[in-house]
Amino acid sequence: MLLGNAPQEQFAKEEWSKIPVERCKKLIDGYRKRLISHAERLSASSTEEQPLHVIIPISSSRMIDNHSVCKECLQQFWRTKKTQECPVCRRRSSKTEPPSNLVLKSLCESFLARSGSEEICSLHSEKLKLFCLEDKQPVCLVCRDLKQHDNHKFRPTSEVVSSYKGELNTALKSLKTKLQYNKNIKGEFKKTVQHIKFEKLHQFLRDEEEATITALRKEEEQKKQMMKEKLEEINRHISALSHTIKDTEEMMKASDVCFLKEFPVSMERVQISQPDPQTPSGALIHVPRYLGNLPFRVWKKMQDIVQNTPVILDPNTANPHLVMSDDLTSVRFREINQPVPDNPERFNYYRCVLGSEGFNSGTHCWDVEVKESSWWRLGVTTASNQRKGRDFCKTDVWCVWYGWSPGSGFGVKQNLDRVRVNLDYDRGTVSFSDPVTNTHLHTFTTTFTHTLTPFFWFSSSLRILVINSQ
Repeated sequence: MLLGNAPQEQFAKEEWSKIPVERCKKLIDGYRKRLISHAERLSASSTEEQPLHVIIPISSSRMIDNHSVCKECLQQFWRTKKTQECPVCRRRSSKTEPPSNLVLKSLCESFLARSGSEEICSLHSEKLKLFCLEDKQPVCLVCRDLKQHDNHKFRPTSEVVSSYKGELNTALKSLKTKLQYNKNIKGEFKKTVQHIKFEKLHQFLRDEEEATITALRKEEEQKKQMMKEKLEEINRHISALSHTIKDTEEMMKASDVCFLKEFPVSMERVQISQPDPQTPSGALIHVPRYLGNLPFRVWKKMQDIVQNTPVILDPNTANPHLVMSDDLTSVRFREINQPVPDNPERFNYYRCVLGSEGFNSGTHCWDVEVKESSWWRLGVTTASNQRKGRDFCKTDVWCVWYGWSPGSGFGVKQNLDRVRVNLDYDRGTVSFSDPVTNTHLHTFTTTFTHTLTPFFWFSSSLRILVINSQ
């Protein structure tokens, strides 16, 4: 009898749900054998060169004149015979699309629903209990004995799942570490964006010429745009990593067979080789370009009142514990960290700050007042010297020091009020003296091949003196 409406279909589902699982399996196997028998008969009667299908999905079976026939076989039979008749009893059918065998469909659905999470071999209707190490696929006990698996090695699916989950967990930990690193870098990017909004700089430059303010705003917008693009990039990176982690963790909760099928793709996703983003160098506003010697540049005609400072400090290189004066000629130490970004140019361990301009030729001289510090260290270093960690003093530093020194340099025995630094780049000499007593302290002689930058390291505070007060 054909079940052709919803109430009958529901009735069939309810009735079939009462049949034990093993009984369902036997009934389905019986239907499958009958469909295969019909397919073989149809194939024998076909005039086409290609045989009819013999691998028959139960859910695609159709009822015609109370006979169950594979949908694919029926359509091919009709195309061959050019008439719509039942392949079994040869009675003509008035329907171009015979109805589904709802009884068989309900039986299959009931069986699958009550067979649990264990997946079934599509060829042998057996549980997939083994995993073929050569083919990387789950198989049943019958598949194991097939010719195509000769000399293959097998392991229980539970054992392989445990091993694969271990590998995936290891890769996932690395991915989570990468995600956290990206989030930290994102925080540094945001700090950089906030630091670019240098309100004091804007206030200080209001009396400067319009061209200078225009140049500052242009640089500010350019660097904000650069950091905005960097933030968008890191957001995309974080989003991709988060989705990968979420998808992988959900996949690991799936059934063993589903996990094994998805494992190669998931493993490939978590083993990404995309480089970690880095804080871009040069992201901050070039403050010395606008603040350095500003009074001197603005009031060039009043040189008897305002004098040039030979060296000005670069706040973008200063350790977070150091605070600059508005004119960038003096600096002091504070116990509390300043809210500045950890950009690549900045010292993060030693209490150091560099001069804003480097020298690669000529002679240069500057005086530094050090009387407020119980220990200090100053001189010149290469512009490319390492500023992060404790490696700064190991190479390319020419300096004098007092009170304490973790590295090379020349030590003086008494504290001084001032120290004068004379650099002759072309002759390869750096000389230090006491300008108060006009006493020579020490001279380094070498051959310079890189740009040199003044550096300052101290305990409390120091000040670079203007020319007319030296």
